Amino acid sequence: MAAERVLVPLSDTVTVRQTVGYAVQSCPGEAETLEFHLVVALPYDTEMPEGQSLTEDAERLLSKAESWVREDASSTNVTIDVTTSVLGDDEYLFGPRDYARTFDSYAAAHDIDRLVLDPEYQPGTTAQMLQPLERELESVGLAYDEAPVERPARHERLAGDGAERFDKIFAMFWISYGFYLVLGDPTYWFDLVTGAAVAGIVAVSLAHVTFTFPLDRIGSPIRTLRFGLYVPYLLFEIVKANLAISLVILRPSMPIRPTMTRVNARVRSGLPLLALANSITLTPGTLTVRADDQRLIIHTLIPSAREDLFEGSLERAVRFVFHGRTGARIPTPEERGDTEIIRGDDL
Repeated sequence: MAAERVLVPLSDTVTVRQTVGYAVQSCPGEAETLEFHLVVALPYDTEMPEGQSLTEDAERLLSKAESWVREDASSTNVTIDVTTSVLGDDEYLFGPRDYARTFDSYAAAHDIDRLVLDPEYQPGTTAQMLQPLERELESVGLAYDEAPVERPARHERLAGDGAERFDKIFAMFWISYGFYLVLGDPTYWFDLVTGAAVAGIVAVSLAHVTFTFPLDRIGSPIRTLRFGLYVPYLLFEIVKANLAISLVILRPSMPIRPTMTRVNARVRSGLPLLALANSITLTPGTLTVRADDQRLIIHTLIPSAREDLFEGSLERAVRFVFHGRTGARIPTPEERGDTEIIRGDDL
């Protein structure tokens, strides 16, 4: 065998070092040259603030992984060739299917013999995605070898996250407590006591589900203040949309043109996507039917509602809440080519 070409997708996990070691050790002994293709797939393109940060992290991870390969292969008598690449820096990868297609295209272009996959692989997303990624790799016909790594026990992984879990529970408690008191009477002792009890139960039960990303003790309060500015803006958009729908209804011709549209939103999954999808639904004339990663399927009732959606005003407002003014300075979905009027068969 002249050369063995191995593709290793990387992400910053507790088992990435073991995965790289397995990729080196499992290569056939008869190979004269070992070519390792170390890649990091980004969930955001480099034009986004998140993409710039992730690119820097990816380059650091690739540099470490290259040194690991050379260290593990130092005892062999074969030629070692290491290629590092950042994938997805010029596009927007939404989910497992996009990652699988990206890896398949790279494997075909570089004549890859096998792909070694980290069992904990999670490319910049907030939740582990190995199982759906496995299915998508199989669907595109790309064979993979899951590295037999030793994973730390669940309690061991959580032990070092005490501060992070406390921040989530603390934030969830006060959000729930505040909401309870808004609905109740903040001056009545019974509501204060029962509200604290209910908020405590909600915080312990749902904090890890509500906050799928680490909270920043400085950034999170700032986001809360920005959200306070966002609420009046959303109310203004709701009133404006109500007036537009009312004018359409009052016209004898009833110029209603319902359509299904697809918008690829530039917000990450989790709370930002939830805020955007619900804001769109709260605005009369638009209804979020499905949210698949950053892909939104939206029903629009009238042309003006669809035009407002394509202009991305709500998207920029949500990005302002989570990323500040810099994050809000992005092209509209229509300018980016992230909008499409679709038919039922395309859903």
